[in-house]
Amino acid sequence: MKKLTIKRPDDWHLHLRDGDILRAVLPYTAELYGRAIIMPNLQPPVRTVRDLKAYRQRILDCLPAGHGFQPLMTLYLTDDTAPAEIRLAKNEGLIAAVKLYPVGATTHSEHGVTRIRKVYRIFEVMQQLSIPLSIHGEIADPGVDIFDRESVFIDHELDPLRKDFPELQIVLEHVSSKIGVDYVLSAECGLGATVTPHHLVIDRNSIFVGGLNPHMYCLPVAKREADRLAIRKAAVSGDPRFFFGSDSAPHRLIDKEKAGGAAGIFNLPTAIPYIVQVFEQEGSLDNLEAFMSLNGARFYGFPPNPDTIMLRKAAAAIPTAETISVGADQVKVFQTRAPLFWQVVKGLR
Repeated sequence: MKKLTIKRPDDWHLHLRDGDILRAVLPYTAELYGRAIIMPNLQPPVRTVRDLKAYRQRILDCLPAGHGFQPLMTLYLTDDTAPAEIRLAKNEGLIAAVKLYPVGATTHSEHGVTRIRKVYRIFEVMQQLSIPLSIHGEIADPGVDIFDRESVFIDHELDPLRKDFPELQIVLEHVSSKIGVDYVLSAECGLGATVTPHHLVIDRNSIFVGGLNPHMYCLPVAKREADRLAIRKAAVSGDPRFFFGSDSAPHRLIDKEKAGGAAGIFNLPTAIPYIVQVFEQEGSLDNLEAFMSLNGARFYGFPPNPDTIMLRKAAAAIPTAETISVGADQVKVFQTRAPLFWQVVKGLR
């Protein structure tokens, strides 16, 4: 048996959805995580302070008693977002970040930004008020190969944006390529990246093992093995620019297992066991706490959580539930063929 104790982690990129899905998945976050950056791509999206307040209240209403969990809210950036809306949200202490989805890049991004220069007026306000920008970093051009959309976005959009707004704090969400990792490593300041459990353990071949597997389909898609290895190396390094963001994105089975199945992986029940296993395999357990609990808090300007969680490694593989119930349907839990041996044995202390 092995045991580890780390400061209570945070999740710096989380989809809670709404309604039945929100009620089903929220306990998995509230049980173990101190804070989470909540994604605003609902239908309709969280575009205004009024939307934000209403959504935050729905989250709080679903939280179990004695949770201690803090949802950190974001606004969904559109071509028509008013600078006054950003200022109001900041003045009322309601937002931790603003989220940029290139229109058409991912789930519920149809209201996203059509051209980044159209929202430069928003970036000016954000830079002035020290509001981080959270980016889904993929180009949405159908003429660009899906496996190259992150690298093309970095060249055509992100790098010019950072040069035009050098003081703007930016998070490249769910970094998925070696090019993305190398770009973050080249930045001396102002740029961080979240890393998901699934991009640490699967590559694009995983989508096709045993036939087409829609439950391994996410955006950005898992890429080549060389990309996966680069992401792992960055995550376990202790480098403060890389931190945990689950990008847990639940969809009902009916929406995943159909033609045109939805992109997204629900990984919260297995996220920590997979990540600990990766750090153990890489001989980097000493850096686990930095990745899970310290780096993201530092980037966003929060203190570390004061409490801790304890993890234990079992001698035999630990079974995990394949699905969770959501209303009359189910949501698939992220699992690979690799057995899991780590589990949280003591919650908050």
